[in-house]
Amino acid sequence: MQLFALGINHHTAPLAVREQVAFDLARLPLALHDLLRAKPVREAAILSTCNRTELYCAADEPQAAVEWLAEYHSLTPGRIEPYVYTHPQKSAVRHMFRVASGLDSMVLGEPQILGQMKQAARLAEEAGTLGTLLNKLFQRTFAVAKEVRSTTAIGANIVSMAAASVHLSARIFGDLSDQKVLFIGAGEMIDLCAAHFAGEKPRRLTVANRTLEKAEILAARFNGDAMRLDEVGERLAEYDIVVACTASPLPIVGLGMVKRALKERRHKPMVMVDLAVPRDIESEVDKLDDVFLYSLDDLGQIVEQGLESRQAAVVEAEAIIDGQVHDFLQWVDAREIVPTIRALRDTAERARRHEVDHALKLLRRGDDPAQVLEALSRGLTNKLMHGPTHALNQAEGDERNRLSELVSRIFHLHPGE
Repeated sequence: MQLFALGINHHTAPLAVREQVAFDLARLPLALHDLLRAKPVREAAILSTCNRTELYCAADEPQAAVEWLAEYHSLTPGRIEPYVYTHPQKSAVRHMFRVASGLDSMVLGEPQILGQMKQAARLAEEAGTLGTLLNKLFQRTFAVAKEVRSTTAIGANIVSMAAASVHLSARIFGDLSDQKVLFIGAGEMIDLCAAHFAGEKPRRLTVANRTLEKAEILAARFNGDAMRLDEVGERLAEYDIVVACTASPLPIVGLGMVKRALKERRHKPMVMVDLAVPRDIESEVDKLDDVFLYSLDDLGQIVEQGLESRQAAVVEAEAIIDGQVHDFLQWVDAREIVPTIRALRDTAERARRHEVDHALKLLRRGDDPAQVLEALSRGLTNKLMHGPTHALNQAEGDERNRLSELVSRIFHLHPGE
């Protein structure tokens, strides 16, 4: 039985394929039971996120799991096989360590994936499909990720526009919990920015969009409120931070609109972040004393610096992972010899009991204790030495030489001395 990691991710498959093999978390326990029942897989866990679907298995071979993945989602194997990667044993261990450490993520070093892997392990444990081997691997995976994050700078720097927006706002206001944030637009970038700002728990979060319903849906996810785009001019003064990203061909926030807002705010500072191309906020706004306007280029510099720092940390992270992969595989190898060690100890224990029982009978009969002890030690020695001695006597040629070297090594013998 070997460990395997297999699946698809953002490196190998487009979103249209990834979404076809995604799992509903509520149904994962049933899916795990189905996998173990339908295929020759002994242990299994499933990780399913927006960027990857991966199966971690203890099995004799991985093809059955690939076929199950397609069958479970009512697909033909040929539909997903061009996108599927399969990592056996050593490669599987390395892959899991790298995924948990954020080295295989779309955003290098992002921490969310570690929590998702812990959830995958917990669900598998609750479903009863997480055996000794996979459980040990997951625990070691979490320990490796913790070491990588605590001893390298893999997650210490800003590597997304959304995070950079929060960072620049915090430079001006410090704690953002007392600030009101307005998002202009309701697309993917605004969605990401809203998630980052929501994590800082601002006093108010509002989404403005041409389609009010779309703004309301996004705002509801973060306990915010919504407004129509044509209300921005009247209500701009209410907000301390403004993040804009629409597809408008012309600026939405003009110089005059901002001047009026500043006057109403009695020149209390505003942070404005323009992530749109072409711009949503007129560039002349940057000349106003009480406005801190940041463009895509400004945020890009912060992100570039963060990426360079994280890339440098990758070398350190990979070195940690290399060492941990070696250690884990040593544990796996040692585990495979456990049945042999157990059988050896059982044989020795049976021999010991037999000789002790015989000695007790002689003592009860009244035999000399010294002679009984002598017979006990001799009988035990003969039984323990019978196996290796018989094997040496029966072997010939190279096999005898190999056995002789092995016995000498086991019993620390020095025949030539």
